[in-house]
Amino acid sequence: MGLFLQHKTKDIHWAIWKMEESQESLLTLLPAFRRISCEQEMQRFTSERRKMEWLSVRVLLYSMLQEDKEIIYSSEGKPSLGDHSFFISISHTKGYVAVILSPIAPVGIDIEQYGHRVKRVYDRFIRPDEQVEPYLGDVTWSMLLHWSAKETIFKSMENADADLRKLCLSHFVPQKEGTFQVQEYATEQQQSFAVGYRISPDFVLTWTIIK
Repeated sequence: MGLFLQHKTKDIHWAIWKMEESQESLLTLLPAFRRISCEQEMQRFTSERRKMEWLSVRVLLYSMLQEDKEIIYSSEGKPSLGDHSFFISISHTKGYVAVILSPIAPVGIDIEQYGHRVKRVYDRFIRPDEQVEPYLGDVTWSMLLHWSAKETIFKSMENADADLRKLCLSHFVPQKEGTFQVQEYATEQQQSFAVGYRISPDFVLTWTIIK
C-alpha cells in the first residue's frame, strides 16, 4: 500500500504509511547506501512488528522529502533530525505509521487504532469538566480523539507533564475532520493549542504545531 494519506502546507507536512510490504520490499525504497545500515540497526529489535514500524518510519520520511535524513533520539526518546532541517514527530499504531514535519516550530502527531481498550483507562486521561460527544453514535471515537490529542500535545511540549489530565479539550462535536482547542494546565504559561484531527474507518489521527 505504502503512502496512505498526506497533508502539506507551508508550515507543516504530515503523512501516513500503511504497513503492508515485507521488510525486503521496504528496504528497496530507500537509497542503496542506507539499506545496509538500516538492516544492521533493525537487529537490535526482537519484535518483528517493531522492526517494521522502525523501517516504515524511515521509508515514509524518505518518501516525504525525497532525500535521506537521519533520525536521532534524545535521552527522553524524543526524535529529531540529525541535520535539524525540520522539527519532527512520529507515531505508530497497528498497521500504520505517521510522521509530521515543520521547518518553523515544534510539532506533535499521534495515530490510534480504533478499539474499546480506551474505555478501560478513561479516568486516567479524561477530566470531569470535559464533554465526550459520540461520533456516528459511538463514544469510543471521541474517547480516542481525547487520548490522541493529549498524546500529540505531550509530544510537542518541552518537559511536558505526563499527567494527561492536565490537558483539557474544549467542547466539540466530532466530525470526519476538523480542529479543536486544547488548554494545558501543566505549566505557568497555560497555553492553548489548536489540534487538527481526522477520523478514518480504523483509526484517529491528531496533530499540532506550537507557534
